[in-house]
Amino acid sequence: MAQELADRRDIDFVLWEQLNCEQYLELDHYADFNRKTCDMIITEARKLAIKELLPTLQEGDREGVKYENGVVRVPEGFKRPHELLIEGEWGSLSVEAEMGGQGAPPFIASAAAEYFMGGNWSLYTYVAMGGSAAGMIQDYGTKELIDIYVKRIVSGEWGGTMLLTESGAGSDVGALETTAVKNDDGTYSLSGNKIFITNGEHDLCENIIHPVLARIEGHELGSKGISIFIVPKYLVNEDGSLGERNDIVCTGVEEKHGIHGSATCSMSLGSKGKCIGYLLGEEKIGMKIMFNMMNEARMATGLQGLAYASSAYMLAVNYARERIQGKDLLSFGDASAPSVPIIKHPDVRRNLLWMKSYVDGMRSFFYYMTTAGLKAHLSKNEEDLNLNSGLFELMTPLIKEYLSVKGHDVCIQAMQVYGGAGYTQDYPVEQYARDCKIASIYEGTSGIQAMDLLGRKMSMQKGKVFMTFMGEIQKVIAQAKEIEELKGLAGKLEKVVNRLGEVAMHLGKTAMEGKIKESFAHALPFLHAMGDVIMGWMLLWRAAAAAPKVATAKKKDKAFYEGQVKTADFFICTVIHETLGKLDAIQETSAAALDISDEGFGGL
Repeated sequence: MAQELADRRDIDFVLWEQLNCEQYLELDHYADFNRKTCDMIITEARKLAIKELLPTLQEGDREGVKYENGVVRVPEGFKRPHELLIEGEWGSLSVEAEMGGQGAPPFIASAAAEYFMGGNWSLYTYVAMGGSAAGMIQDYGTKELIDIYVKRIVSGEWGGTMLLTESGAGSDVGALETTAVKNDDGTYSLSGNKIFITNGEHDLCENIIHPVLARIEGHELGSKGISIFIVPKYLVNEDGSLGERNDIVCTGVEEKHGIHGSATCSMSLGSKGKCIGYLLGEEKIGMKIMFNMMNEARMATGLQGLAYASSAYMLAVNYARERIQGKDLLSFGDASAPSVPIIKHPDVRRNLLWMKSYVDGMRSFFYYMTTAGLKAHLSKNEEDLNLNSGLFELMTPLIKEYLSVKGHDVCIQAMQVYGGAGYTQDYPVEQYARDCKIASIYEGTSGIQAMDLLGRKMSMQKGKVFMTFMGEIQKVIAQAKEIEELKGLAGKLEKVVNRLGEVAMHLGKTAMEGKIKESFAHALPFLHAMGDVIMGWMLLWRAAAAAPKVATAKKKDKAFYEGQVKTADFFICTVIHETLGKLDAIQETSAAALDISDEGFGGL
């Protein structure tokens, strides 16, 4: 039977064979989980995603959300699967037990989320997004705020959002104009307007809790003067019941390129002068608190790109097996020769293996990141904490940017496999391509991620984190060199890894010499070259885990393991050569984009 959304055999391989995640289940922190429990969780998530969420994917896209007089209604078909997600506590799978969650290991929660996102991201996010809001309250809120809000958000009874963006303050959050004035009772009155707010208003839950960035009246301009507040849609009475409606309303929803089932709202605060908010943490640390949620959002966005790519690839490879078109290339001149499935054609095979290499590499990279974050969270000594938290921080912009962009690229190529049919709404691949595009835009655009990598992350701990990252790749290269059939691939990847290090030093030196803009003009190409190297690392690691098992494997597993070796072979012998070209171009550090006059761009 053809796989849907994600290849379950591949997920199992990454978790249990490549990353050896069973070692984490031996920790006291996960005493309630074992391999059997985790497999069951993934199996149930897969069933729910395929049977209940996936049938609503195209329906939700075509129906979209409806806005009328401040009320937003989601597609009707969303309500049953939403109830099932709430009943199954799927939105709180990885949330700590003290907050009302199930405390599952993050790699298991990610595997479940990969299925749910592929099934219908727009629907799933109504359930999943609240966890980050609850986490901020748990970490920075007063006992009263924690008692009132956290468990009800975690349970899905109440929703959660993040109100950050304004029309004049997108990437430059410090330019926001939303204000807060302290009241005599310790609450604050907020006033302002926010845009592009996911789940800002909808009819799937009775209350929605909004963390809001605002500037307390009199505080300095820029990001240092920003605080963060909890603003509920409905105020909450002392007994926990819902009180009067707060002065925060939805003024409209965006008509978007994709994710039509997701409510992207414009929100008005304090139009009647009665928007009540509660300070979270201390004054003027709003950006610090917000970045906790932002990093979670960046990880989720990377997973979104992976989930779309995986789902689109599964559709494409299965279509290629079934679609009969054209004769075998070696029989092309024989009019009597039978037509063959398009998977037999060389260019289709190349395209499919190109897609597979990215999907496989992205999946391994994402789950590897969950283990780095887990080790940082559970580290008992400062050295391990700094190492793993540093690796996690270094690679977060790569997860967000590289996976979102390559995820979209895979969706586009999946459409190509379908030919003209893929451009129609008869098949969902065109929707995956539209829905995926947002992933490279929100939670920080491509350029923002590149600036974060080059400007902040590369220099962490005086470059020690980046060198640790390079060392982790070298460990896999050394392992692969011990396997006869992988020696050549290991040597080729090592050449590119060394070149990456040289170019990283070049960019740093260029910036230190005062050519800061020249360096940053090449930040995004460098991020993508680094992402390519990470894909090569992950695919070689996969091959090293699979190759020794080929000889003794059963027939089905044999094909799977051989596929790991061939996928690494393909990527390292084709795409990595393109990466060397990217690195050579970065080394040139052309200043043309800076030197050209504004008028020189044309269009006048």
